Amino acid sequence: MTSAATPPPLSGRLNTLVIGGRTDAEGTLLTPRGELVEGCAEILAETLDALPAGTVRIDLDMSGVHFMDTAGLRFLDVLRAHAHRRSVPVTATRWNGQPRRILELAGLDTTDPLRTPVPDPDPAPTTSAVALERAEQLHVLRAEVEQLRQAIASRPVIDQARGILMATHGCTSDEAWHILREASQLSNTKLHTIAAALTAGAGTEGEPPPPAVRTALA
Repeated sequence: MTSAATPPPLSGRLNTLVIGGRTDAEGTLLTPRGELVEGCAEILAETLDALPAGTVRIDLDMSGVHFMDTAGLRFLDVLRAHAHRRSVPVTATRWNGQPRRILELAGLDTTDPLRTPVPDPDPAPTTSAVALERAEQLHVLRAEVEQLRQAIASRPVIDQARGILMATHGCTSDEAWHILREASQLSNTKLHTIAAALTAGAGTEGEPPPPAVRTALA
C-alpha cells in the first residue's frame, strides 16, 4: 500500500500513547502504540479529526498497545462515534496480552470489539440482568487492572531485593526469588514489603528490616 498521507503521531501525557498511520485511496491504517489510559480518547479524537476528508474506511492495528485500563473503553466509544458520524467502516483488530484480557472481562469481541453490539442506553426492565452482569464485569475489570498496576509498581523493588540476596548469599536469581517468597510466608508479610525492607536496609543509612523479616530471611 502506497502512502498518500500520514496523520501526524500524537503523544499523550508522559508519552503513554502514540498513534501513527498512513492513508491512501483504500483508507486509513492507524497504529496506536503504548497504553490506553486516561487521555487516550482525546488523543484518538485529535487523530481522527486530522484525517483527510473523504476517508473511505479506518482500520486500527492494536498490536502495539500493551496496557489498557477502563479508559480504553472510552477509546472504543470514540471510534464508534466517529464511524457513526462519518458513516465510514471502522475496525480495531490484533489485540494481544493484557488489553485482550480486558476486552474479555468487558464482554467485548476480542477479535474486533467494535463488532460487539452496543447496549441500549435506555434498556427495558427485562434486560436488567444483563446490565447487572455488565456492572459486575466492569468491577472485576477494574480490580484486575489495579492488581496489575500494583504488580508493575512493585517489580523494580523486588528485582533490587533479589539482586541484594544474590550478592549476599551467592545464589541464583531463582533461588533469591524463593528466599523472598519463603520470608513472606514465614513472616506473614507481603512480598513487596519484604523486598522494600531488604532494599532499604542495604543502604548505609537505611534502617534494618523488622525482626520478623530478619528472622525469616536468616
